[in-house]
Amino acid sequence: MSTAATGFDFFAVGELPAPNLPAAEVAAIVAAEWGLEVELEPLGSQQDQNFLAHAVGLDDPSPIGVVKITNPAFSASELAAQDAAAARIAAAWPELRIATTTSEAAESGSGSARSIVAETSEGRLAMRLLSFLDGGTLTGDGHLAPQAVARLGELAAKASLALAGLEHPGLDRVLQWDPRFADRVVSLLAPHHPDPVRREQLVAAAEAAWATVASLADALPRQAVHLDLTDDNVVCRAEGGRRLPDGMIDFGDVTRSWAVAELAITISSVLHHAGAEPVSVLPAVRAFHELRPLSPAELAALWPLVVLRGAVLVVSGEHQVQLDGGANAYAEAGLAREWRIFEQACSVPAEVMTALIADALGVGVGAPPRQVHRARAASRGAEHGEVARPTAATGEPVRLDVSVFADEVDGGAWLDGEAFEERLGLAALDAGAPAAWLPRGTPRLTASRTLSPVSPATVPLGVDVWYAEPQRLEASEHLDIDGAAQDADGDWVVPARTRIRARLGRGDAPHLVRPEYATGWLAVTLDPAPMLGLDETGGGLDTLAGAPDSTGRRELLERRNAAFAEVQEHYYDAPPQIERGWREHLVDTDARVYLDMVNNVTPLGHGHLGVAAAVNRQLRRLNTNSRFNYEAVVEFSERLAGLVPEPLDTVFLVNSGSEAADLAIRVALAATGRRDVVSVLEAYHGWTYASDAVSTSTADNPNALETRPDWVHAVEAPNPFRGRYRGADATRYAPEAAARIRELADSGRPPAAFIAETFTGNAGGIPLPDGYLAEVYAAVREAGGLAIADEVQAGYGRLGDWFWGFEQQGVVPDVIAVAKAMGNGHPLGAVITTREIAARFRTQGYFFSSTGGSPASSVAGMAVLDAYAADGLQAHAAALGRQLKRDLEELATRHPLIGTVHGLGLYLGVEFVRDRETLEPATEETRAICDRLLELGVIMQPTGDHQNVLKTKPPLCIEPGSADYFVEMLDRVLTEGW
Repeated sequence: MSTAATGFDFFAVGELPAPNLPAAEVAAIVAAEWGLEVELEPLGSQQDQNFLAHAVGLDDPSPIGVVKITNPAFSASELAAQDAAAARIAAAWPELRIATTTSEAAESGSGSARSIVAETSEGRLAMRLLSFLDGGTLTGDGHLAPQAVARLGELAAKASLALAGLEHPGLDRVLQWDPRFADRVVSLLAPHHPDPVRREQLVAAAEAAWATVASLADALPRQAVHLDLTDDNVVCRAEGGRRLPDGMIDFGDVTRSWAVAELAITISSVLHHAGAEPVSVLPAVRAFHELRPLSPAELAALWPLVVLRGAVLVVSGEHQVQLDGGANAYAEAGLAREWRIFEQACSVPAEVMTALIADALGVGVGAPPRQVHRARAASRGAEHGEVARPTAATGEPVRLDVSVFADEVDGGAWLDGEAFEERLGLAALDAGAPAAWLPRGTPRLTASRTLSPVSPATVPLGVDVWYAEPQRLEASEHLDIDGAAQDADGDWVVPARTRIRARLGRGDAPHLVRPEYATGWLAVTLDPAPMLGLDETGGGLDTLAGAPDSTGRRELLERRNAAFAEVQEHYYDAPPQIERGWREHLVDTDARVYLDMVNNVTPLGHGHLGVAAAVNRQLRRLNTNSRFNYEAVVEFSERLAGLVPEPLDTVFLVNSGSEAADLAIRVALAATGRRDVVSVLEAYHGWTYASDAVSTSTADNPNALETRPDWVHAVEAPNPFRGRYRGADATRYAPEAAARIRELADSGRPPAAFIAETFTGNAGGIPLPDGYLAEVYAAVREAGGLAIADEVQAGYGRLGDWFWGFEQQGVVPDVIAVAKAMGNGHPLGAVITTREIAARFRTQGYFFSSTGGSPASSVAGMAVLDAYAADGLQAHAAALGRQLKRDLEELATRHPLIGTVHGLGLYLGVEFVRDRETLEPATEETRAICDRLLELGVIMQPTGDHQNVLKTKPPLCIEPGSADYFVEMLDRVLTEGW
């Protein structure tokens, strides 16, 4: 391409050393020219020199601007073009903050322009004072959330739209950063790279990318572009617990180039951030495309331009470091960052990324329609006469299933991986099948793994086959088979009863790919199944319901929202589709395994075979209601009564914690003949009328405090961390609650009951102050009322050293409500009280729950108790809980956001605060942290009225390694950002 330009020409200049003036000299010039006394803080730049300017003697520490010393190679016309571009974007998008040149010396009253040419120790240099925009940039390697990445794409689109009509002579320049000249830049500067291996990689990748871009160049629109809208050159505001860009700075690279270069350069800057990879840029691409749609040619050129950008950054950085002789710390510090950008850009073939991006945008450049995909695969085999037929056996080939939906993978069988697949394949042959095969495109749970911060490669691009008899397959172009040999004619010789893996379409295609990239890879490869005589219809993207399909997940969520009452919320804004669980792990349809750190409903873990077998067996025999006389309900009730101290001895069985709390309240009302109940603020007891009435959690109901019925009287939450009384003063909560109960009695409204969680779970796993329940229970009993212990969350061994929460307080309640853990996910709850109190409930008529205490529910409850004893879960909760809490407390010594770690056993809460003195809740940050943990394979949710506590209540079967993984990932999030 021609490089004739009226402005700067990189190839004519050759070298571009950055200005390197002493800060004192620059401060003197600022004082002389603009009448400002300033202190200067150096800022990084590769080819210019920048200082952050603070006014001397002012009380306000905020910077007054940025002093930019422009490289002498750039002309006044080019500087004017930069100012024009900034002004144009500011006018087009008033909501954006744009760093423009300050025009008047308002502080000094001199009225001189803020753009000058000064005589310096390095000759005449242009200086400008640019407006300072607070909030900082995204500079550094911290994690960028999808929201931040999307905002980068939005800013790039807005810059592109605003600059589309800009014409200025200062745009006529040739920059090394302009991708139109990337091939020449790499050719010129690559020889300076000191590492021959990396140098070869750079040149090869750049040449391949340039070949694609050059073929599309004539179809790429050109216009004025910012050309450096990167993480370093955007400014941010705090939104939703994250810093999101809302403005742009540094217009030094403004020029005329391909419009799509704006986006390519922006998304390239994402790739060096913690946890970033090619798929991480999709939110930016989508945001850009929504505002400024990409043409087919731009879409096809986008990822090759990212590769070229990475190559140019690397060779330019190495060259600049050598040119500046070690004086440019900014350029030197960027070498590792720039190599990571290049490495990530090349980690996925450009064709795959193009197809993936096209699919994400819903445009037609990506994966072909499924019918076309199948036809291409089938016709290729037919055309060459290559369709194999399994020989010397009868019947049809058996298609195997190791997806998340397969019954065969129950009980954690999938953890055996390929060995499990092998057993399935050979078993099918033993049963008489001529062949057994695993299809392409369906995520394999057997390929997954637990405790992984990235999704494993679970999606096969080809098929795995076992033939009962030896096979000979004719040679075919682009057909690759692992596990088979080729003879002299190039035909494939397949041994009997031996796994082979066949792929079709690309020699560089791996056997398995990660779900995030599957759509792209499946678009550029074909299904070999028809060629192998396995499936005449092909097995493309839709082989099973479990095929990777983000659109399908979105559609399922839409169906849920349409048919399922909206008030029944779901975790996460974009939740994974969870279809399987095993122990402390949950699995989505892509076969990604997540560590479940919140599910106290399943203390034995997910997919427990003992509970499943007991319920299955009972359902085959009988399942009816408890009015019939059968052994299971009797035995289960006896075992429950045996778990509580005297005088508690009588059991009601219901279906849930809400029903248990509701029934406990009704029992107390009936037993005392009263209507008033005392509850505790910040508590949640359930969704039924009575249990909701005594629930005061504003997190669950923002109007909770204003909508309590007049018979509910709330006392202060005994929170020793952020309540009115803290630390040792927390002993004052109990006397005040007792006094309130006496006041009610003295006023003629003695309470029927006092209800409280025995361990404040909803508030974040916070133990009650020592002696709290003893004093309050005594007060309510003195007034003739009953003490109700809500053990729905704390009960059943979760605290480790105590089976029941009230044991930790050294008391015995009159009524216990329990649920959750009782059925390991099966709907089961109970109220346990005394025979006398239960008998008084007869004044309300009879009580009946259709499925509470059913045979199936009863055997489920007994299976849970059996497993508790066999697996020693309570002792495990005590030992592992102590270690987990110690590890979390150690994190708090390094991360100020952690205010404290609450709890006992495996009932813990990590509370986040913005300030350890004021205890300002870090509500938005907590939600963002949970989102980031999900990306790293950990399911976690906030709790508490301020939603700033991590609800750390995993299945009690959790392994020590899983607890360690949670701590490691939380440490990573708090270190890298969210």
